[in-house]
Amino acid sequence: MDLKRPTPVLVFSTLALAALACNALSRAPRAPTSAAVEDIVLPELFGYPSPDDHSIGDPNAPVVIEEYGDFQCPFCRRFHDETLQQIVDEYVDTGLVYFIYRHFPVVDGNNPAQESHAAAAAAVCAGRQNRFWDYHDVLFANQTGENIGDFSDPRLQAMAKQLGLDMDAFDACYPTADALASVLADSLLAQQSGINATPSFLINGKPLVGAQPFEVFQQAIEAELGGS
Repeated sequence: MDLKRPTPVLVFSTLALAALACNALSRAPRAPTSAAVEDIVLPELFGYPSPDDHSIGDPNAPVVIEEYGDFQCPFCRRFHDETLQQIVDEYVDTGLVYFIYRHFPVVDGNNPAQESHAAAAAAVCAGRQNRFWDYHDVLFANQTGENIGDFSDPRLQAMAKQLGLDMDAFDACYPTADALASVLADSLLAQQSGINATPSFLINGKPLVGAQPFEVFQQAIEAELGGS
């Protein structure tokens, strides 16, 4: 299956944009928050099969699901909490689905200096230690609202520390133009695919929008398996 990947020209352009965004991210004020570093929730971590950066499962699986999400999006959290594990248990663990997460930060008004982009960039850095999925779970466990400081820099760094990440490597990665470029490249892929809401999914390239119940995903996956 031919999955869309960022082209060299696309990545070059996003690097230029990310360099500007990185400067803004490092100096822009975030919303005031009462959320303290000490209040971070560390959930029981789920054992995702064959994690490889932002993907899980067998890349040769007959069905590929791409999720476009935002860590501040409440419906993305609903999908994470209510549906993702069922998809993993039924289809990813059994080699039938290859699942990819792609960043589409929109809840912060598409402002690269604010929390959706900051959380996504931090997740990119966790992914470079192959801990994206653990960090992904911690982000959703600590989502309590939109643009209220849940994903301040100190909290994002504390989440990485609580997960036992290499903090020298994490701090060297977050925030950088390179990490933000990965986020912006995913956002451009979303726009090129006609996606304009989170969460949105491509199931073998076919769109499915919203935090649908497992049965809706099951129907779409089985239709693809029946045609394979």
